[in-house]
Amino acid sequence: MRVVALVPSGIGDQILFFPTLDDLKRHYPNAQIDVVVEPRSKAAYQVSKSVHEVLAFDFKDRNSLADWGNLVGTIRDREYDVAIAVKQNWLVALLLWLTGIPIRIGYQGKGSAFLTHAVPFKPSQYAAELYHDLLQPLGIKTPVPELAVNVPKPDIEWAQKEQKRLGVHETGYILIDGGSGQLSQAKEPDKIYPVEKWQQIIQNFQQKQPDLPVVVIKGLDDEQFVRSLESSSDIKVTAPDDIGKLTAIIAGANLMLSTDTAALQLSVAVQTYTIALFGPSVPAKLLPKNDKFLAIESPTGKTADISPNAVLEKIWAG
Repeated sequence: MRVVALVPSGIGDQILFFPTLDDLKRHYPNAQIDVVVEPRSKAAYQVSKSVHEVLAFDFKDRNSLADWGNLVGTIRDREYDVAIAVKQNWLVALLLWLTGIPIRIGYQGKGSAFLTHAVPFKPSQYAAELYHDLLQPLGIKTPVPELAVNVPKPDIEWAQKEQKRLGVHETGYILIDGGSGQLSQAKEPDKIYPVEKWQQIIQNFQQKQPDLPVVVIKGLDDEQFVRSLESSSDIKVTAPDDIGKLTAIIAGANLMLSTDTAALQLSVAVQTYTIALFGPSVPAKLLPKNDKFLAIESPTGKTADISPNAVLEKIWAG
C-alpha cells in the first residue's frame, strides 16, 4: 500500500503527527508512507522512523495554477492508494480529488465533499489524538501511541561530545528553550517570554542549585536573547545545527523549560521532564496527560504575563 499525507504545518505539528504515521506503519508494515510538507518543516522527518520520502510544497505561498498543477501531477504519477489531508482545506481536498487517489481521508467540513472518507473534527482534544482519528477509515481505532522519535546515532554521539565540551556530562543540566528569536517575536509575539523574566528564573535556580548547570539553546536568530542572558547569568550555551542534534541534547537534560516551540514536542517525544509556558495556546491540545509534562498557562493569553514565581514553584514542587 502506498500512502501520502499532506501536512501543511510547522515542525511542532509534524512531530504531533508522528504517532499517526507510526501507528499506520505498525498496522500496515509493508506500506510506503510519504508526506508533503512545507519546506520549513521538512527537517522534522530527520527523526521520523516511519516515513519513506518527504516532498516539499509551500502551501502558504501565492502559488499559481501551474504550481498546484505540478503538485497534482507529482502525486498522481506516484499512484498512491491512500491520501490523508491533515487540515480542513477545500483546495487541498480538491487537489486530492484531481489526483484520482481511490481512498481520500480528511475531516468533515471544508472540502469534505471531495473526500471518500470524512471523520469528525474534534479540535478540543490533544492534537496527536485529533490526527490519529484520521486512521479510523483504515480500520485503526486503537488509542494514539505516545510521541516517539528516532535519533540518528551520529547525533547522539554529537550530544555526548557537546555535554563534555560544556562540562555537564557528569553533573546533568537544566535546559532552556526560550524561543525568543527575532522571527518568533515578529510572527508570534504572544508566545514570547521576556529575557528579564528568564534571568530571574535562572538566578533563583542557581542560588538553590548551584551545582546543576543551566544550558540555553541558541537558535538561528537567538543571538540577542542569549547575549542578554550571558551578561547577567552564569549559563552555558549550545547551538545544535539540526533537529537530530537538538533532540539528542534535549534527551540528555534533567529538566526542560520551554515556551510553545517545536523543541517542546521533541522534549515530550524523548520523555524529558518538561515545564512548558503557554500564552495563546491551550495546553491540553499540545501536551499529553502525563506527570512528566507540566503546563503553566498565562492568565491573559500572553506568555509574558506568567510570573517567574509561578515557574519556580513548579520547578521546586517537582
